[in-house]
Amino acid sequence: MSSHKDPLSAAVHTAHEWLNAVADRIGTEDRAISYHVVRAWLHTVRDRISVPASAHLTAQLPEILRGIYYEGWVPSHVPVAHGTEEFLTQFAHEAMISRDDVARAAGAVTDVFMDRCSPGQLDGVLAVLPVRLRELLRGFPEPSPEAGKPAVHNDTHGVAAVERRLQLLGDAVAVLARGLEELQTTGDDERRAVAAQQAHRILMKEHLTTAPGDH
Repeated sequence: MSSHKDPLSAAVHTAHEWLNAVADRIGTEDRAISYHVVRAWLHTVRDRISVPASAHLTAQLPEILRGIYYEGWVPSHVPVAHGTEEFLTQFAHEAMISRDDVARAAGAVTDVFMDRCSPGQLDGVLAVLPVRLRELLRGFPEPSPEAGKPAVHNDTHGVAAVERRLQLLGDAVAVLARGLEELQTTGDDERRAVAAQQAHRILMKEHLTTAPGDH
């Protein structure tokens, strides 16, 4: 059968394009490596977000990557605990890399996905994850043991703190925007309420808002 008559050829070609882009970001010519890294990214993120968030994320994935995403997925078992250690262990195991290489590999996949998805599509999904997991998925390595010690309050620390809070605010806005977008198409008030609750949890992580009765 010639390739132009193969109904799956376009899907295979698109999947190869995404895998090649990840391979370029990682710095390898081995497509098998990029496949395992992408598969690890898809599964570790999938297991830590809700069923509606999964539907939102996969909406723009190539067909073959969408199939990989749902491979072995059990909707009733998600989301699992958001522990960093469990995330690193799962990602390293599925990608067949060391834990030290997880952040760089995950960041490469996130960059490619953000380039190829609609603006804000991935931000809205990742916004529901804890800050530390979002940092890993954006390519920031594990904090060193020094991170647990009292920080020196200098200008650099202050700028970093402001940037972190601005990122959280942006994530919260992305969640709300997604909820409003879904509301316009479905008219479901429950979706808006869920989005508002998710945004509130994000802000609470850095004490950017207060819980009722805290005034």
